[in-house]
Amino acid sequence: MSKLRGFTLIELLVVIAIIALLMSILMPALARVKEQARVTGCLANLRQWNLVAKMYADDNDGKFWSGFGSLGYWWPWQLEDKLMGWKTNKTWFCLTATKPITDEHGVTAPTLNIFNAWGIFGGTHGGNSAPPGGVAGSYTINGYCLSIPMNATFESGSPARDGFRSPDVSGAGNVPLFLDALRFDLWPSPTNAPAQHQYAAIVGGASNNMARCCINRHAGFVGCSFLDFSARKVGLKELWTLRWSRTFDTTGPWTVAGGVLPEDWPQWMRSFKDY
Repeated sequence: MSKLRGFTLIELLVVIAIIALLMSILMPALARVKEQARVTGCLANLRQWNLVAKMYADDNDGKFWSGFGSLGYWWPWQLEDKLMGWKTNKTWFCLTATKPITDEHGVTAPTLNIFNAWGIFGGTHGGNSAPPGGVAGSYTINGYCLSIPMNATFESGSPARDGFRSPDVSGAGNVPLFLDALRFDLWPSPTNAPAQHQYAAIVGGASNNMARCCINRHAGFVGCSFLDFSARKVGLKELWTLRWSRTFDTTGPWTVAGGVLPEDWPQWMRSFKDY
C-alpha cells in the first residue's frame, strides 16, 4: 500500500513565489482598470452637469447662473433643491472624492487632502444664509461663466466683460465650465502656482484658485467639461493653457510657450506631460 505524498517545503515556496509573481503582474492592471472606471464615472457626471447648464441657459435667455450678489457667489445653492440634493444625487461628487471636508454635523475629516469634497453647512456667506440641508460636492464651476451684472466685478477683481455669461462664444471647446476641484467656484490667474505638495488640501482663502483644481485625483489628470458641452480628461499642466476668461493668458509663465522649465514645477508634477 503506497503512502500519500504531500508537498515538500521547496514546492510550497515555489507555488507561493509563483502566486506572488502573478499578483505583482495583475495588481497594477487591476488598479488601472479601477482608475479608468473612476475616470469614466467622473466624466459621466460632468456630462450631466453640462446638460443641467445647457437646460438652464436655454431657459434663461442663453445665460448661465448669476450666483448670489454681484460677485456670483454660491451658485450651487440655486441647484441644491432642483437636483434632488447632494445626498441623493451622486452627480455632485467625483468618484474619488465623496466625503465633504466638513459634513452637515460640523465634523471635519481627520485628514484634509485632495480626496475630500467641499461642503457648506450653516452660517451666512456673502449676506445669504446657507440652505437648511447644506450643500456639498467635488466639482467647481469656472466663475468667469457666471452671469454677473455688466457693471460688476468678479471675485478676482476682473470686470464682468472678461466673463463668458453664455456658451455661445468662439473657441468654446477650450473654455472650462466644470471640473474637479476643492472649491465650488474658481477664478484662476495665469500666474497662480501649483501646490507644493500633491495631497495638501487648500483650506480657506481664495488667492490661489488654480491650485484648488490642479489636484492629482486621476493620475496626472482631472475631469473637465467645456463651454461646448464636451468633457474629457485634462492634464494638470494643461490647466494653464485653457481659456479661463476672455483675457486669460494661455501662454503665461506656467506654460511651455511662456518659458516654464521642468525644475520650476513642484516635484510631484515634474513627470507629468508638458503643455
